[in-house]
Amino acid sequence: MPSGGRIPPPPVIRDEVTIERVHDGGEDAPKPRKKRSRRSVDVSDVEMGGVAPATAAKAHRRLSEAAQAFEAERFRDAERLLTSLTTLTPGVPEVHELLGLTHYRQGKWTAALRELERFREATGSVEQNPVMADCNRALSRWDAAEQLWFELGDASPTPELVEEGRIVQAGILADRGKLADAIRFLEKAPKPRGKPAIYHLRRWYVIADLYERAGDNSRARRLFADITHVEPAFGDAAERAANLA
Repeated sequence: MPSGGRIPPPPVIRDEVTIERVHDGGEDAPKPRKKRSRRSVDVSDVEMGGVAPATAAKAHRRLSEAAQAFEAERFRDAERLLTSLTTLTPGVPEVHELLGLTHYRQGKWTAALRELERFREATGSVEQNPVMADCNRALSRWDAAEQLWFELGDASPTPELVEEGRIVQAGILADRGKLADAIRFLEKAPKPRGKPAIYHLRRWYVIADLYERAGDNSRARRLFADITHVEPAFGDAAERAANLA
């Protein structure tokens, strides 16, 4: 863990695991995975290829236990189960993805990067780029984190995923003492059309926090209040707005 014991707050980064099949289309690069709900850790479709049926069944049970442990924030239990799966059924992308996220939630940045890179290489997915960028951020690997942000932009994934990457990139600027640059970077992001989505509120929350850190309490208060107007139960935004009054 880097000096200061920094652990990024989980709400900023999506750490749900989605199990979406990658169909082998030949020797070309991996195909994009089709989208599914991201509300929970779903391991029902994971394929345990190259092993006997009995071993696959055992692996499925173990992976299900690991997913339940992850959701319950029993990360050591999840890590133990998933590490055993990398030996029992090596090369399963979803196992590496969930193990990487388990490491991330424990502040094990280097281990998280190792597993998430294996997931990315196997699937061609940029879904965990924001998490990988945040790991590099925690390790002060600024160039590597920025490269992941550029890759995310080139891939043009969902607005929610881009927003997560944008928040991490702004955090990097703030970590380096560039608060004004971080604020401008987030303020240049596309404005919502119609009612703001949760990912817009996440961005607003970060901007408000940066305003407060920069000493602009009035703008911070207004933005925290704007968040609570859209979503009254959004984190501690209402409390922070009241404290700045």
